[in-house]
Amino acid sequence: MANMKFLTLFLILLNLVITLPKAKSDGSYGDYDDHSTSTSGVLRFDVYKDVCPEVEDIIFSWIQEAVMEDSRMAASLLRLHFHDCFVNGCDGSVLLDDTNSFVGEKTAAPNLNSLRGFEVIDAIKSELETFCPETVSCADILAIAARDSVFLSGGPSWEVQMGRRDSLSASKTAANNNIPGPNSTFSQLLSKFENLGLNLKDLVALSGAHTMGMARCSTFSARLQGSAAAASSPPAFIESLQQLCSVSTSASGGNNVLAQLDLVTPATFDNQYYINLVSGEGLLPSDQVLVTGDDQARDIVTTYAQDPFVFFEDFQSSMLKMGSIGAITGTNGEIRRDCRRVN
Repeated sequence: MANMKFLTLFLILLNLVITLPKAKSDGSYGDYDDHSTSTSGVLRFDVYKDVCPEVEDIIFSWIQEAVMEDSRMAASLLRLHFHDCFVNGCDGSVLLDDTNSFVGEKTAAPNLNSLRGFEVIDAIKSELETFCPETVSCADILAIAARDSVFLSGGPSWEVQMGRRDSLSASKTAANNNIPGPNSTFSQLLSKFENLGLNLKDLVALSGAHTMGMARCSTFSARLQGSAAAASSPPAFIESLQQLCSVSTSASGGNNVLAQLDLVTPATFDNQYYINLVSGEGLLPSDQVLVTGDDQARDIVTTYAQDPFVFFEDFQSSMLKMGSIGAITGTNGEIRRDCRRVN
């Protein structure tokens, strides 16, 4: 435990020196900063400075504990933020439970038996409600938790914009339609990103989140059945996946077996994902098409494979961009007291 705390402290100091966004001469950070104190609906970096100054420390403490207990949790919490933002914006809708009169997004195909980490968000929200009741939104918790999960796994840090409010509804249909699937073609991926105002570089950079986490055999079965992506991959890699997924097809076997998205450094946020893609060893078909489906995307993949610092810089920039999608601000929405239900 002592060694883990020392490593965490070392990562904090290293990332503060290397990877925090660079301020411009006017003190702002790129195109996403607004330091005004109005409630005009603009996301800001300092929104809780006076009303809940403990917010980031509380969230970091919970994420640190969760990742120490389960290294896979970092990828899970990062994924929650992605799946939230891709459905009607970053509004905390992914956290809402179904009720007798309400159908949320948790049972949508991309989320069912896949998303996890809800209990961690619940614990964070509970403590924040003690320190500063009805102040910090669930949507902001997701954004900060995603940042901290990346950082605690060895990746970059960045200042998170805040001031999101929580939605009063969710959309299972939008979750089924908007979240990119594991068998997406390159054109399908790019279209879904562009529909949200994200570009090609954002697509390739944000796909780097797959440098951590796991996926079920059912999500990459096309890689094992003579697909074009499989043909461009090392035979030994495909054979290892076939062996992993050829366990008993009982109710708990077969397609429910989990594989690491990055077999080399599965719990570390680094650029190994892109090195794997260049080698033909992307796990999901939607990963490998970044190399096989488009020349420009392949060039970006190659750059990230060669220079992790370029990847880190682009990733944090794209995370800020994604985190502002469709944010509910001002007097719209609400600050939920419980992230699983509307007030």
